[in-house]
Amino acid sequence: MPQVVLVNPLIPPNTGNIARTCAATGTPLHLVGPLGFEISDRHLKRAGLDYWPYVDLHYHESLTDFKAQHQHQSGRWVGFSTSGACSYIKFDFQVTDWLLFGSETQGLGTEVLAACDETVYIPMAQPHVRSLNLSVSVAIGLFEARRQLGLLA
Repeated sequence: MPQVVLVNPLIPPNTGNIARTCAATGTPLHLVGPLGFEISDRHLKRAGLDYWPYVDLHYHESLTDFKAQHQHQSGRWVGFSTSGACSYIKFDFQVTDWLLFGSETQGLGTEVLAACDETVYIPMAQPHVRSLNLSVSVAIGLFEARRQLGLLA
């Protein structure tokens, strides 16, 4: 099953909404610090509602810590970025993929993008709109991966 990775998320309600999506789909959620909030933040808890017990949550203090964790598991790093090489619609997801998303203001940094095995983007019809909200982007990417892998039933 694909896993969702948020690298340096900044806005608690976005992360809470993503946690809720992960709880609903049984998808592991990895938070890579530094975070722009405390895990105990009331806005984070509020956005996740009472679903937090159902979130398979993993916290990594740094990208280095996350890389060490990933070495013990297989799978590609698929970075979602406005500068991705391929539309997420045309990308062939695999069950062991790690779907990486960056912060709301900066996206994935160059170090993370360079470490990704693949990069994808979500097409925008309006050229003046740079990106979608982080929680929306995660839902789009995760549900497309799950659709391709037959995990929507």
